[in-house]
Amino acid sequence: AWKRDEGQAQETCNMAAAMETEQPGLEIFETAGPEEQVQREEQPKLEPFYVERHSWSQLRKLLTDTRKYHGYMMAKAPHDFTFVKKNDPEGPHSDRIYYLAMSGENRENTLFYSEIPKTINKAAILLLSWKPLLDLFPAVLDYGMYSREEELLRERKRIGTVGIASYDYHRESGTFLFQAGSGIYHVKDGGPHGFTQQPLRPILVETSCPNIRMDPKLCPADPNWIAFIHSNDIWISNIETREERRLTFVHNELANVEEDPRSAGVATFVLQEEFDRYTGYWWSPRAQPGNKILQILYEENDESEVEIIHVTSPMLETRRTDSFRYPKTGTANPKVTFKISEVTINAEGRIAGVVDKELVQPFEILFEGVEYIARAGWTPEGKYIWSILLDRSQTRLQIVLIPPALFIPIEDDAMERQKLIDAVPDSVTPFIIYEETTDIWINIHDIFHVFPQAHEDEVEFIFASECKTGFRHLYKITSVLKESKYKRSCGGLPAPSDFKCPIKEEMAITSGEWEVLGRHGSNIYVDEVKKLVYFQGTKDSPLEHHLYVVNYEHPGEVKRLTERGYSHACCVSQDCDMFISKYSNQKNPHCVSLYRLTGSEDDATHRTKEFWATILDSAGPLPDYIPPEVFSFESSSGFTLYGMMYKPHNLQPRKKYPTVLFIYGGPQVQLVNNRFKGIKYFRLNTLASLGYVVVVIDNRGSCHRGLKFEGAFKYKMVSSSVSGL
Repeated sequence: AWKRDEGQAQETCNMAAAMETEQPGLEIFETAGPEEQVQREEQPKLEPFYVERHSWSQLRKLLTDTRKYHGYMMAKAPHDFTFVKKNDPEGPHSDRIYYLAMSGENRENTLFYSEIPKTINKAAILLLSWKPLLDLFPAVLDYGMYSREEELLRERKRIGTVGIASYDYHRESGTFLFQAGSGIYHVKDGGPHGFTQQPLRPILVETSCPNIRMDPKLCPADPNWIAFIHSNDIWISNIETREERRLTFVHNELANVEEDPRSAGVATFVLQEEFDRYTGYWWSPRAQPGNKILQILYEENDESEVEIIHVTSPMLETRRTDSFRYPKTGTANPKVTFKISEVTINAEGRIAGVVDKELVQPFEILFEGVEYIARAGWTPEGKYIWSILLDRSQTRLQIVLIPPALFIPIEDDAMERQKLIDAVPDSVTPFIIYEETTDIWINIHDIFHVFPQAHEDEVEFIFASECKTGFRHLYKITSVLKESKYKRSCGGLPAPSDFKCPIKEEMAITSGEWEVLGRHGSNIYVDEVKKLVYFQGTKDSPLEHHLYVVNYEHPGEVKRLTERGYSHACCVSQDCDMFISKYSNQKNPHCVSLYRLTGSEDDATHRTKEFWATILDSAGPLPDYIPPEVFSFESSSGFTLYGMMYKPHNLQPRKKYPTVLFIYGGPQVQLVNNRFKGIKYFRLNTLASLGYVVVVIDNRGSCHRGLKFEGAFKYKMVSSSVSGL
């Protein structure tokens, strides 16, 4: 993440962009130190190895050909798994796993499923077949050309494939919703109608919108209703009745960026690029009683003070120039606030009315000093909105609960608005249920699990913190929802501490000089019946990611569930009875396997895995690919540093080779680990094949080594951002 702070050099050197181009900056240097040079004088002089000269175009062709060759040998791993149980436990069909994967015919990402067998032959390895969920022949999905907004979003999400990038699923109804090109589609499988045995024809959600629709989501309280973003505003549509309605009216669709700075339901650049938040609206999980009222919380942004930059792409024949609002370091960010849109549905299932609501007091008054809405959502019962807020320097984090009653209908008439404000009781205020600070910076993650409320005046949740010990660990926290001393009716402004709630209990679930992973797809899975929490972490080695389990009520020994010698990325089923692992090591490309979880009900130490089936088998060691060698050494700072070395493929003894040093060295990035590197770092293998030694180092500043290791270069960095600073 970039550490943006006015007047402070907290911004990470953005070398990733340079490394992902075909012309990376390469540093050539002599590998010998002074002592080695002295020794060399006493030994026969080493002969230099002369590398054949290549132009950049030749190098690009070499790299492209290698990628293409290995790409055909290796299937892209499936991802975005959803476990679905059958409705009839005694029926003939099995449970299913749905996922996105690349079709072998047209190389497009689409939806597949695999049947989960009830029993297995333990003497044989079962390879599950991939069955297409969608009938795409003849083609019914029009991917078309991506809009500029989609192109930018795909860049920030690092999506390199075409086709379906994500999907939403409603378990009770069995409804799938996904975007493909300019269209939004839905199908039904699972739910009350059971599983289909034939591919399904996707149904297009018809619309009157002239432009692209993005970020579609199913309403949890009524899956017939969907929401989406159209031209920086929120719309809803009914997939059965085809009724459609625009909910917000903040964007005017003007061609001039300067005259149209506002958006609703959209995450702005900083949130997408630096905090991995790609949405700006959230359906309430429950409909309000009485008249059926569906609620959408959304973020409204005003970028009128954000600087506009003009970028001309040299790669396009048209030399198109695009204008963007880009908040460079030290300049203004967007002004943010929360709003709620309430949609009343009548007995016929049609929209009876829409009310847009705003906070009873401005966001900057209620949440003084907050610069970023890092995460947001609703508690399980829909009783509260929750949000994780950060200040500009990213050294103070707050978790707040906001009652929906704190929002009032938007009213232009000043007298009517004052009446609405006066009608909100003083007891209705935000609750700051947790706060932490650091003198380094706070890394945002996705670990926040709120338990159903057992007491009206308390809230229990699991959160991960680095600030307490310097390593990210899990904590179970109970906060008391205490009424604020601040009285709105008495006038004046609230102090930052007025809404802070006392913490009744805070218990460490994990501990040690290692970290729990919580970003880039890593999350926790909570089994509230057995009181177990499953998480991914680096307990056994900073070079390997593994799945672990521990009891969160009575924390004890942490149990590792995955096999050493590999690095794993796991997905646990909703009932925590199965999990999928995508794993690889330096020598072997990724493999994807399914495991069943067995063992004592609530004792984590007796929880074990049982291999069930393979979803994707490993291609095995690839021809013409020589994996790097991992090494480590003690640095002068006292830390152990890890590196990888790609050696020339035809290494000759007593030759002196030119060496390339390949680094990133910034927060939230780890280059050196026990994971297959062939796909992402083909250029390094290509350089080694040409006769270069390539050395990769994770210096202080890289991640998964604790906050002290990562924060060592705070205020000591040179900015190299895309803005040219």
